[in-house]
Amino acid sequence: MRRQTYFAKNGEVQKQWHVVDATDVPLGRMASDIAVVLMGKHRPEYTPHVDCGDFVIVTNAERVGLTGQKATQKLKLRYTGHPGGLKAKTYGQVREQNPDRLIRDAVRRMLPKNRLGRQMLTKLKVYAGEEHPHHAQQPRLLSV
Repeated sequence: MRRQTYFAKNGEVQKQWHVVDATDVPLGRMASDIAVVLMGKHRPEYTPHVDCGDFVIVTNAERVGLTGQKATQKLKLRYTGHPGGLKAKTYGQVREQNPDRLIRDAVRRMLPKNRLGRQMLTKLKVYAGEEHPHHAQQPRLLSV
């Protein structure tokens, strides 16, 4: 009986592609499910120090759901770096102007805050509309 822990290596993990339709799906619930797939925690061979995750394609980002009054009351803040440079937009304004940024930031905050987390975020592809250019990868539908 083997009593060794299996650690995945970088070349051993077969990466798969998943597609998510963001139409009327709550932003936070979708982001947490996507973060799990990007990290690879849905796989039995998950290893914390290796990128075991899969690629995720998000379509219809402009129709992502925001529950309650978040579209009008919740603010997305950013700071320019200059005195008095605090910029604020509501989540509804961000969804209209840059719908991919809303999803990408929500997922980014759920990933590890290191080099590996930044590498995992590159496997997230977000598109505002229905079409995406990754049909050759034959993505599977990921239920959220």
